[in-house]
Amino acid sequence: MTFLSMASSSMSDKSVTPASNNDAVYEEKTDPYLWLEDVESKESLNFAKEANDLCLSVLGDPTKSSTGTYQKVLNILESDDRIAYVTKYGVNEDGEPILYNLWKDSNNPKGLWRKTTMDSYKTSDPQWETVLDVDRLAEQDGISWVWKGSTSLPKNIDPVSTAKGGKIVTRTLLSLSRGGADATYLKEFDLVRQEFVTEQEGGFVLPEAKTRASYKSRDVLYVGSDFGPESLTDSGYPRVIKEWVRGTKIEDAPVVFQGEKTDVSVSAYTSDQRLRGGPIYEIRSRSLTFYTTQKWVRRIQYEHLLAPDDPARSGVGDPEEFRKLDVQDDAGVTFVGKWMIVSLRSDWEPVPGGILYNTGSLLYTDADSFLDRGKEHCQYIVLFQPTDRTAYDGYSISKNYFILSTMDNVKSKLEFYKLGDEGFEYVGGDKEAKIRAMEVGAIDPTENDELWLYSSGYTEPSSLAIGDASKDLLNSEDSEEDMDRYLVESLKSLPEMYDAKDLVVTQKFAVSKDGTEIPYFVIAKKELTLDGDNPTLLYGYGGFELSLGPKYIASVGVSWLEKGGVYVEANIRGGGEFGPTWHQAGLKSKRHKCYEDFIAVSEDLIANKVCRPETLAARGGSNGGLLMGMMYVSSPDLFGAIHCAVPLLDMKRYHKLLAGASWMAEYGDPDSSDWEQFLHKYSPYHLIDESNNRYPPMLVTTSTRDDRVHPGHARKMVKKLWDLGKGKNWPVYYYENMEGGHGGAADAKQSAFMTALAYDFMWEALSTRSKK
Repeated sequence: MTFLSMASSSMSDKSVTPASNNDAVYEEKTDPYLWLEDVESKESLNFAKEANDLCLSVLGDPTKSSTGTYQKVLNILESDDRIAYVTKYGVNEDGEPILYNLWKDSNNPKGLWRKTTMDSYKTSDPQWETVLDVDRLAEQDGISWVWKGSTSLPKNIDPVSTAKGGKIVTRTLLSLSRGGADATYLKEFDLVRQEFVTEQEGGFVLPEAKTRASYKSRDVLYVGSDFGPESLTDSGYPRVIKEWVRGTKIEDAPVVFQGEKTDVSVSAYTSDQRLRGGPIYEIRSRSLTFYTTQKWVRRIQYEHLLAPDDPARSGVGDPEEFRKLDVQDDAGVTFVGKWMIVSLRSDWEPVPGGILYNTGSLLYTDADSFLDRGKEHCQYIVLFQPTDRTAYDGYSISKNYFILSTMDNVKSKLEFYKLGDEGFEYVGGDKEAKIRAMEVGAIDPTENDELWLYSSGYTEPSSLAIGDASKDLLNSEDSEEDMDRYLVESLKSLPEMYDAKDLVVTQKFAVSKDGTEIPYFVIAKKELTLDGDNPTLLYGYGGFELSLGPKYIASVGVSWLEKGGVYVEANIRGGGEFGPTWHQAGLKSKRHKCYEDFIAVSEDLIANKVCRPETLAARGGSNGGLLMGMMYVSSPDLFGAIHCAVPLLDMKRYHKLLAGASWMAEYGDPDSSDWEQFLHKYSPYHLIDESNNRYPPMLVTTSTRDDRVHPGHARKMVKKLWDLGKGKNWPVYYYENMEGGHGGAADAKQSAFMTALAYDFMWEALSTRSKK
């Protein structure tokens, strides 16, 4: 593999095309690459296809490479040894718990939606029954369907289920995407007959859009979708909510709630807490920004869920009026039984001059008191209060228990509370936080306290077990492993998918420019030679309060670690590793902190002789792609290779492209003074230095079907680099997958292709400079 500047390639020199129908033509004089924002124009697609051909001609076709990376990754993605993760959908006619799973393999790249019983699932060879063959459906419809999930009809509001004992799930809403885009088609599916419910028989069916839908009752849906002009926000998500009654036209469905065009989205849903001693809560919300939401709530009876002309509503009075929740817009609010849970992203003083509850805290209070008497007349109980190094990470609910997940220095910890009339009673949990990923989910929160326990680590293969929140944790005997105290049965374990026997995981800390300690994890051989000659891959994200942490990524193992490389994840600011304050420390005008943190980790690796700039690669996608763009333009001498995936790069126009407007709370508003004050400082597209004779080798990848981050970001950056870099040492490579959505790939073969292309590129770039 020879790394050449693609600026000297045979690609077309065309920089500007005639004006298209793009809504931003008026800016064409200042941005000569706007034509590449027209996603499916002939010119844009020709650019992508030519770039793809050129990329493979230089880097090589991963499917034919002697490295074998493609086949190794594909074997992992299609392995029969993978854990078939399941969701319980009630019971069958014989009363046996039924578990559903979507399974993809070499014979079924789009997937089989299938089911089995709990008893069969617990065996080493479960007997599966196919419910829906997505590959066959795609062939029948002539559409490259990609499974996007299902939303089932809750059995406690389904009269058909009630007539059969109340434990059978009978209907679900399936979301299917064309080529992997976020926009989906909605199709109702009958789980008893195992077939779609047609429009002719009253089935709920909607065309492609970024639809949000859920059952209000068996015959009524809450629906937000593209209903025509003014029905979507500037971000492309639903602005209005309709209540759609079965058997009627969606055009005739009444609008029951709406937001503003400038909102991110709106939604409506119910939270049925009757089994825990609470009411049914009906909730409507406006997401004003990515982090702020206003909610309106009312308590209703079951009959209020039904269609207005349903005979069961006869004699039932109107529900109470909606009440706006009197909490700050950036607080999260949910309901559990009679309790209202509040998670804080900023300090809160519900009673003026009273107790101040800190950012990152988790509280609960009596919901009726809050709704009827107001926030000033409530007692608030603190479930969790963060420190500088701890953070709330979410919760799960079983029938009678509340399971709290927290992080301590990016290590996970679980605590268990019993729900009662007097509040939440602590009953035990982990003694210490551990370097692992531990996720908990109730198997069926309407039936019992059994839990799915998902566990993995950087070198620890994923495992699945059944736990029980009702175990007497406080009085159980001490165990070497905390998990054993609530574990009932180990079910499945992924075999070792790569050789990790000589690898160790260590947590280290770098000091950023402003003195802040930045944690990062290093996975490397136990006897690593610190001579600066180790091919090292540094991964980062740093945005949207999303946390990086221990999880088993077998593709990294076979693509990098088995070859002797070092893998590093940086927990930079902007993420959620230490709660809202860690995230807010990298917002808008403080965005540079994220980049300084990543540079600090890079320099720490170099200072400790793990690697040199020539043997250090960086990788990130989406918001992490913006991070990579900034590393490329701001610190070109710090890296030997960069992989920039599905990136944001043009921060002057990001808010005008697809879902970009929804991210202004993260980055800022380019049409305001934000651009001059700070945004222009982290817009890689505008920071290319023409006087620089060298930039590190960079591979930029995206997807034509990505309808979240516009592929125009990647296209324009690459074309601009090629044009400005002629005659210079600017090796830039571009590959655009024609399917895949924001994930970059629509099936296992595409995913293996994109993974192998990136890892082989980075390894080759570094190994040519390494003495090893």
